Amino acid sequence: MSQSRHVPVMLQRCLDLLAPALTEPGAVVVDCTLGLGGHSEALLKRFPEARLVALDRDKEALRLSGERLAPYGERATLVHAVYDELPEVLERLGIARVQGVLFDLGVSSMQLDEAGRGFAYAQDAPLDMRMDQTSGISAAEVLNTYPPGELVRILRAYGEEKQAKRIVAAIVREREKEPFSNSARLVELIRDALPQAAKRHGGNPAKRTFQALRIEVNGELSVLQRAIPAAVKALGVGGRIAVLSYHSLEDRLVKQVFAAGAANTAPPGLPVVPERYAPRLKLLTRGAELPTEEEIAENRRAAPARLRAAQRVREDVE
Repeated sequence: MSQSRHVPVMLQRCLDLLAPALTEPGAVVVDCTLGLGGHSEALLKRFPEARLVALDRDKEALRLSGERLAPYGERATLVHAVYDELPEVLERLGIARVQGVLFDLGVSSMQLDEAGRGFAYAQDAPLDMRMDQTSGISAAEVLNTYPPGELVRILRAYGEEKQAKRIVAAIVREREKEPFSNSARLVELIRDALPQAAKRHGGNPAKRTFQALRIEVNGELSVLQRAIPAAVKALGVGGRIAVLSYHSLEDRLVKQVFAAGAANTAPPGLPVVPERYAPRLKLLTRGAELPTEEEIAENRRAAPARLRAAQRVREDVE
C-alpha cells in the first residue's frame, strides 16, 4: 500500500491547535495512534525542536512508520503499546510531563486496505479485526461464542444498530450450521436479515455491525476511557491535547473528560474559589470541529471525524 495515498485527517488544524505548546526546545509530543506515521511525520517537520514519542499496538504499522520516520533519528521514539499504557511508557522513558498529545482514533488505512485483516466489509477476508494480531480474540470468535444477548448489546451499544435483534437472530441460526470464519458470509447475512427500509440509506448495511465487532475485539472504548484521562494527566501546564474521533461514542467520551476538566467544581456561594476547585483544562474548540467539504472530497474517510482540543491550565492540587 502506498503511504502517499493516506492523507491524515484534519492535519493542519491539529498542528495549529498543538503549535503554541510545541515551540520550546525539548518539548515532547506524543502521537498515541501512530498508524502509518502521517501525523507523526508532520509533527516532526513542523516542530524541529520537539521530540516525538509514538505508540501503536500494531507491529506492522510500527515497522512501516519506523522506515518513514527513520530520517528523524533520535527525535522519534516508537513504542509497541496500547494508548492506555501511556503512563507506563512515559515512566520507562523517564519523561515526567509532555507538552502535546494527539489521538487519531480512526482505524488506520493500512488495516482497512490490507485484505487479510478482516476490517473491511467491501472484500472477503478472515474475520480477525485485531489491531494487535499477537493477542486477544478475533471477531470470528466473538460471533461464534458470545451469547445472543451479549451480541445484541454490542451491536446496539457500539454499532448503534437499530436492527441488532434481527441480525443476531440470523447470526445464531447460521453459526449453529457452521461457525463464521470470513467477512463475506457475514455481510450477506446482514443484507438478508434487514428489512428493505433499513437498507435504503446510510451506506453499506454491514457497516455498523463491523464497527461494533471492531470496538469489542480491540476493547476500544474501555481503552479510551482510561487513555484520555491518563493523557490529560501527563500534560504539563500549558500542554495541549487534540483528539480526532469518528463515531459518537468516542466523541461523547472525549467530551465528558474535557468538560469535567474544564468545570469549576467549587461548592456554590464561595466568595473566592480555592485553587483545588478551579478548572484544570481550558477548551480550545467550540464543541467538536468538523472537516471541511474540500477535505472530505479529498479523503472520504475524513467525513465522520470530530476534533476536540484542550489545554492544561493548572496542576492537580490534592
